[in-house]
Amino acid sequence: MIDVQGLSKTFGKKVKAVQNVSFSARNGQITGLLGPNGAGKSTTLRMLYTLLKPDSGTAYVDGYDISSSPIEVQSRIGVLSDAQGLYPRLTARENIRYFGQLHGLEVEELEGRIDSLMTMLEMKPIADRRTAGFSTGERLKVAIARALVHDPDNILLDEPTNGLDVKSTRTMREFIRRLKEEGKCILFTSHIMQEVAALCDQIVIISNGMVAAQGTSAELLHHTGRDNLEDAFIDIIGTEEGLS
Repeated sequence: MIDVQGLSKTFGKKVKAVQNVSFSARNGQITGLLGPNGAGKSTTLRMLYTLLKPDSGTAYVDGYDISSSPIEVQSRIGVLSDAQGLYPRLTARENIRYFGQLHGLEVEELEGRIDSLMTMLEMKPIADRRTAGFSTGERLKVAIARALVHDPDNILLDEPTNGLDVKSTRTMREFIRRLKEEGKCILFTSHIMQEVAALCDQIVIISNGMVAAQGTSAELLHHTGRDNLEDAFIDIIGTEEGLS
């Protein structure tokens, strides 16, 4: 479980990227972090996976504070960031294996995890190819398998279907649903409203670095009086930006 309490982050003297953001992402649920470009979504995620330190507020991952217990937090999360950072001279399997070794997995457990993830993500044809020259979808699959190799209970996905074709997008969505069925806590960002509406149990809308609204898709539609999430989203961020 991820519990965010009043996170704030400012860059320089003027850019208030995140302002007093609070929400919870529960086990066995998919929580969507939704907002326009520059709203503070990625900065929030970077604080959650301990790449950035908050100026104020904090968050807890399975009860561990992101500021005072970063190593414990890192061991309990899997992260797909917007910068995938694969090693191009290594094969897909070697990239995943390397990160499993960093997490201290024993050989037998690690190889079993690699095989399981490759099966679930339909990666067997690319398993032993160097990642240099991989397509966007192939790179994304390797990055996700690498993030999940240590079987974390909390998974942070930054636009996991960005750049994927229709078939790969469907595979990725089914994979995310499977993680939910396993009881994982999943927090992800997306600009695709249909995807958010179809996948998310809870939605947190961020605008101008602040939480503008949160709730289920049905609750947000009821709140705005709209009949689709895209219109509700525009109404919410339009109101928030008008108040800022």
